[in-house]
Amino acid sequence: MNEIVKDDAVNVLGGELAPCSTSPATGFFRDGCCNTCKEDVGSHTVCVEVTVDFLEYSRFAGNDLSTPHPEFAFPGLKEGDRWCLCATRWLEAYEKGMAPRVFLHNTHIKALEVIPLSLLEEFAVSIN
Repeated sequence: MNEIVKDDAVNVLGGELAPCSTSPATGFFRDGCCNTCKEDVGSHTVCVEVTVDFLEYSRFAGNDLSTPHPEFAFPGLKEGDRWCLCATRWLEAYEKGMAPRVFLHNTHIKALEVIPLSLLEEFAVSIN
């Protein structure tokens, strides 16, 4: 069996990728970081702060993130949760005016293959 190998843990600013959330556990690997690999077809690389508007948009778009699914150890998301979102889903939400805020230090550099850094910076959460 082939071992899944994570890509380098570098954020969109060129620094070390910081954890996004362990409660709820997020990321393709459910390790709390927006790490990725070639098997991560959805590119779960954008660390966001979930909003009610985004959750409603996502549900409408066919990806209900607010309903718990205990069979997958998924508690369901609520406003204020941090989550590693697929880069293409974030861009779709942006195009519909529903993009959630982004944590740049926690967003994997691979997100830049889909989303320009200038857009991510526009939606960046300021952390002092």
